[in-house]
Amino acid sequence: MNEYRIMIAEDDFTIQAQLKTLLSGNGYEVSAVADFSNVIGQVKSFLPHLILLDIKLPGNSGFDICSQIRTFSDMPIIFVTSSNTDMDELNSIMLGGDAFITKPYNTAILLAKIAALLRRAYNLRQAEVLTWNRAALHLESSSLEYNRQKASLTKNELKILYYLFKNAGKICTRNDIVDFLWDSQLYIDDNALSVNMTRIRGKLEAIGLTGFIKTKHRQGYTL
Repeated sequence: MNEYRIMIAEDDFTIQAQLKTLLSGNGYEVSAVADFSNVIGQVKSFLPHLILLDIKLPGNSGFDICSQIRTFSDMPIIFVTSSNTDMDELNSIMLGGDAFITKPYNTAILLAKIAALLRRAYNLRQAEVLTWNRAALHLESSSLEYNRQKASLTKNELKILYYLFKNAGKICTRNDIVDFLWDSQLYIDDNALSVNMTRIRGKLEAIGLTGFIKTKHRQGYTL
């Protein structure tokens, strides 16, 4: 049995059953939401490593549930939905979703995305501190420290800064960063990186790190 637990929040019981069969057959421990009036309670009880979340659900929407989960967990969240508008995808990113896959989905792509997100989310858990120009990136606490002040980071913000710190002094192209985060540009558009970079810069400026990340026109970013 795979060490990872996956929860499915999907009210179409045919699709739910298909996903349970697919994931169980690939070694994951799987639980599906049974009571949509208490999704968060079931998440806290099962403690999944990743959740597959539809947007249109009875009661609270997937967006509402994602926002609630982000108050206590940074587990990977994949929206698997028939809502395929640009606004839906942007909202999923802004609220902390890690991937957006539309129905009907390709099972191989879905499994690859799940594996990649689990690998990235849980293999980066190490007590490592990276430093550059008196700023310290703490991987274990997902924070950046400068001049005795700390900025808390989301999982994606931490990974973007991790990549920049690991390549400090070099120009990191947008494509390289996207590939590092999501394995393939197929799963994310260029706007998502811009949204995350804007958030990061705001947090860094709040602790006195103005201009810490520099944009190289038509090339990428560098520390």
